Amino acid sequence: MRVLVLGSGAKDHAMTWLFSQSKLIDGLFVAQGNIGTAAIAENLPDVDPSSPESVYEACKKHDINFVFIGTEAPLFTGVIDYLNNRGIDTFGAPGNALKLEGDRYFARTFTSRHNIPTPPYKLFSDEESLSNYLHRHAGENFVLKRNAMAPSRIMVDSNDYDTLMSFGKGILQTDNLLVENHLDGLSVTITVFTDNNGYLMLPLCSDYTKSEEGGFGAATGGMGSICPVPLPKNVQRQITELIIEPTLYGMQVEQFAYKGVLTFSVILTESGPVLVDYHVRFNDPATQAIVPLIKSDIVEILNAMKRDTVKDFRLELSTKSSVAVVVASKGYPDKPVVGTVVEPLPNIIRNNLLANMPMVFYGAVMEKDGKAVTTGGRNVTIVGIGKNIIEANKHAYAYIHNVRFDGAWYRSDIGNKFFEN
Repeated sequence: MRVLVLGSGAKDHAMTWLFSQSKLIDGLFVAQGNIGTAAIAENLPDVDPSSPESVYEACKKHDINFVFIGTEAPLFTGVIDYLNNRGIDTFGAPGNALKLEGDRYFARTFTSRHNIPTPPYKLFSDEESLSNYLHRHAGENFVLKRNAMAPSRIMVDSNDYDTLMSFGKGILQTDNLLVENHLDGLSVTITVFTDNNGYLMLPLCSDYTKSEEGGFGAATGGMGSICPVPLPKNVQRQITELIIEPTLYGMQVEQFAYKGVLTFSVILTESGPVLVDYHVRFNDPATQAIVPLIKSDIVEILNAMKRDTVKDFRLELSTKSSVAVVVASKGYPDKPVVGTVVEPLPNIIRNNLLANMPMVFYGAVMEKDGKAVTTGGRNVTIVGIGKNIIEANKHAYAYIHNVRFDGAWYRSDIGNKFFEN
């Protein structure tokens, strides 16, 4: 199998690394890739991953017969359907399934039809109605989201009228606005591989999405993640019975089931698990936390999906835990500074060659004029691995000082809530 991974973020580097461990491939390419993927695959910087025609031409040129899409942009430009119609195998959600993420109002009506718990919500299309609603519920905490898919989980969670209205006005200029009740509880990210007959669940993660320690500050695309989440069996059973299985059944009966990945963002409240979002792709940084724990060959998993037998696949996992910590640029998430030179990492950890060292997955870092420079907000993910979350946390933070560039910052509390008294 000759594989092309589409993307250039840290989760794409992580999945490329997982492919590089397979004994069943004889070619590995990434479009456009980053400085990390260049060490384990052939980057294709001239290929536009969001252009179906450009991707198809690259497949013909390099004899690629499988395209893996775990990131959002190529999915929403129709790459999957375009390649499938031309005989190239793919991994990812086709066009008729994208509404599950790309239209939050559709997702909410879908969950209503299938009795899947979600937060109370309202959809707004004008500022006056929004303002009146917020005044009637003064002091209440709401989460505001764009109805269409938004990169990096752009949202506001606040009880302040001015903050909510300022964000809402910006969204309403181009889109409808979803207003949800704020929920207290533990955030859990659930990732499953799906086919026409079932699913395979990967280890559960908990993502840290706020910019400041303790869960304060601005919403980000994710500043860290821990895996696996230590949940009681009865809570895991509730997640399966109330959210995962009804969702996959609903996708079957409404005829938009697919072979690919589906990610559930869930909050564990006192009254049970509640779904807050679907993603028809992998999440960052949960993917970086999951990948080092997978011992099975990724190509064998994909072959099982192709045969519609993924539910019977015996997934081999490490018994260890992981803690992923994201290093970001100055100004992220609002206006990240780009073009900053990143100092080279020591070779001993840069290429993920030693099992007793943390893993490094590059995000928005590319090579320019022989130097590594930042190209976006989240730049490097350090993943510590240990016998438990405490040890994994120590390993991640013991090496994170090796990531050096002007303005670099990260949260220092990733994983703490799982072992603090």
